[in-house]
Parts: sequence; C-alpha cells; structure tokens
Amino acid sequence: MRLIKTLILMLVMGVSFQAMAQSTDAVATTDKEVAVKTDTEEATAEEEEDEEPKLTFSGSVDTYFRTNLNAPNDISKGDVGIVAPATSFANLPGFSLGMINLIASYETAKGGVVADMVFGPRGSDAVFASPLYSNSAQIVNQLYAYWNVSPSATITMGNFNTFLGYEVISPTANFNYSTSYMFSYGPFSHTGIKLDITDESGFSFMAAVLNPTDITEFNPTGDYFFGVQAGYGGFYLNGLFGDGYSQVDLTGGVDVSEDFYLGINATFADAGEDVGFSGVALYAQLAASEDFEIGARLELFQDEAVVFPFEEANATDITLTGKYTTGNLTIIPELRFDTVSEDVFVDGDLAPSGSLASFILAFVYGF
Repeated sequence: MRLIKTLILMLVMGVSFQAMAQSTDAVATTDKEVAVKTDTEEATAEEEEDEEPKLTFSGSVDTYFRTNLNAPNDISKGDVGIVAPATSFANLPGFSLGMINLIASYETAKGGVVADMVFGPRGSDAVFASPLYSNSAQIVNQLYAYWNVSPSATITMGNFNTFLGYEVISPTANFNYSTSYMFSYGPFSHTGIKLDITDESGFSFMAAVLNPTDITEFNPTGDYFFGVQAGYGGFYLNGLFGDGYSQVDLTGGVDVSEDFYLGINATFADAGEDVGFSGVALYAQLAASEDFEIGARLELFQDEAVVFPFEEANATDITLTGKYTTGNLTIIPELRFDTVSEDVFVDGDLAPSGSLASFILAFVYGF
C-alpha cells in the first residue's frame, strides 16, 4: 500500500513539474512574441516618422568691424588706389553689416524644396547678377526642388550655390570670415538641372546643364554651360565649361590629427583672349580647445586682367583667423595681409603701395 501511495505521489509530482515547465515555456514564448511585436512596431513607427514630411527653418546673422592698419579707411580715397582687399563680402570699413540668411526646407522621402533668402550687403554681393526680370530676385540666394530617384541618385532643378571652390557664401560654413581671390572671382550660383550620384564606397559624381554663370532668374542668351564633379575621400575635382569660359577646380582636405585639419583649393579659369586667373590656397585649422580654434589661409593668386587693370599681376593673401564659439554665436578676430605685384593699394600718406594689412572682428550667429 505504501508503495502504491509512493508511486501515485511521484506521478502527481511529475505531472506538476511538467505543467510548471510548460507554463514557464508559454510565458517565455509570450515574452518573446511581445518583444518581437514591440520591435516591429518601433521599426514601423520609425519608418513612418522618416516618411513624414519635414518643414525646417535655419539661417544666420553676421556683422563685423573692419579697419586698415597701413592705409586710410575713408573710401573716398579710393580714387587714388584700393583701400580694401579686392575680394568679396568682408571689405567695407568700420562697423558694417553682413547679411541675414533665412532658409526654409520641406523634405519628404521622395524629394523636397529649399528656399534660401538673403538680405544685406553680403547677400546683395552674392546675387549681384540679379534682378534681370523680378525685383524680388535680389534676395533669392537659392531656390530649387529635388527628386530622390533612388537612395543613391538625386535630380535637382532650380537655382543653387556653386559646386566649385573651397569657400561658400554663408559665413557659418567658412573658417575664415574674409574670402579668397579664387572664391571671389569664380562663380557664386548656378541655375539649371543636375544629377547627383553617390556610392557606398564613398565615390560621388555630379553632372549639370546650367545657364551662364550667375545668371539665376532665366537664360537671356540661349547659351548653356556644362558642369561636372567627381569626388572621393573628401576630395573633389570640379569642372565648368561654356561658350568662351572654362574652369577646372580641385578642393579637399584631411584630418592630419584629431585636432589639426589641412585643406586645399587649386583652380584654373580661362575666359579667352589672355583673360583668366589661377591660384592655389592652403587652409590650416587647429582646435586649441573645445570652444576656440585658430587657423590660417595662404593663397597664391595669378590674375590676367580679371581683378586688377593689368595684363598680369600676382597676389598673395595671408589670413590669420581665430574662432571662439559660445552657444550659437561665433566671434571671429582676423588679421589679413594682401600683397600684389603692382602698386594697386595706397598707404597712409596716399602713396601707391603693393601691400595692405587689415583687421576684422566678426560676430556670426547661426540658428
């Protein structure tokens, strides 16, 4: 009898253990199903969020003070010589205005639009060839729509800033506040259609059909330019070709160390009949701390009747720049030394001079 009771007790215990194990397995399976369902729902939510249209606003405001150190700051003296660097934007005396830059973008998974408006002296210089038709075109820096044909190919049509050169119009994207000769006399903007292709290996390619350089509102001549760009590893070879004009340009840079960056720009432009320019510039930048950087631009520029009223003139631009960033504000003190092979400047006594030293203090706020 005891044996039977013992057998029955062992059977009951075995069934109980089996039931408990099945219950545990069921709970574990349920937990896995819930986890998988949660991950799926989160992935779906992320995909839906990515596919939702995004409207964003950004821009910048910049202002500066500029003074010559070995020449007069009275622009009325300019009738006897140049009293500022012969480059774009940061060349007005005293306390001066840069520009207000307002950018609106609307983005979807299939494409989007960008409207980039500029107001102020820097903006006016950037769109110097407008207006041709509409008075409001003088505030349009960029205005384009794009279509993401595939994850690696995008077609863009409209008015967009140039793909040539190391520097750009917006002061928030440049290290130096003043600009180089190569950037100042190359194209600023194009209007046309372009195809951008990128590859997982890091190779990129762009081909474009464009209006003549800086003719942004429409094409008044019926002539078209062809643009091309090939990039790999942070270096870009650019070309712009049209009736009577061609330019080949190389830009790039490398992180020499965690704190030191070295960039380069070399260009050659031919406008025909011994008119054109060429040059090379090195850009060195060192992060001295989390909020302060120092850098230098060394540019050698050869001009053939584009900048100066001579058949040929050589210019050197040495710019030393500091950048202190606090929040969205960047404070930029800058020393610049320009030397030209001809006496295009004037000194403090209004005598012809081949050199000009100047100082800039700029405030640039990006948002």
